[in-house]
Amino acid sequence: MRKPVLLLALRAVGALALLAVAADHLYEYYADHYSAIPTIGTLFLLNGAGATALGLILLAPLNSVLPRPAARWALALTASGGIALAAASLAGLFIAETEPLFGFMEAGYRAVIVAAIASEALAILALAPVVLLSWRARLGLRSRVAHPQPAAQPRREEPPGRGDQRQHGDARLL
Repeated sequence: MRKPVLLLALRAVGALALLAVAADHLYEYYADHYSAIPTIGTLFLLNGAGATALGLILLAPLNSVLPRPAARWALALTASGGIALAAASLAGLFIAETEPLFGFMEAGYRAVIVAAIASEALAILALAPVVLLSWRARLGLRSRVAHPQPAAQPRREEPPGRGDQRQHGDARLL
């Protein structure tokens, strides 16, 4: 698969995974009444809103609405934000499984929690290559495999007698 197609596919998978993260957190906020839990409820609502925004930005045709350099920056930063959000969500869940987090402790792995773990892990795995490829494109780095560098030229031996000039500081030969 070519890089642009792979990048677009990973971007779409990451965006859909973030939208699943949003749906999961908003479901728990409303249906499981996490809205009544101080601090945790607010964090679930913010997580749902943030994941929705990042997922929709990743699905947006950034190259059509922004100049190419700005679109690359926006893609790299949005994908980085998606990774950070998903990783923070996983970390919060794992902490809440082992000890109280803001006075709240999660008990057991219900289906909704397994879905959250799966969607957050998928978002991280899909968006990490998007970030790397976006930054490489933004910085103008190219793959050595795709664009091999010319082989180094062998060093030529100097004719006899020239070494003496170099010892005396002839800068032209250095």
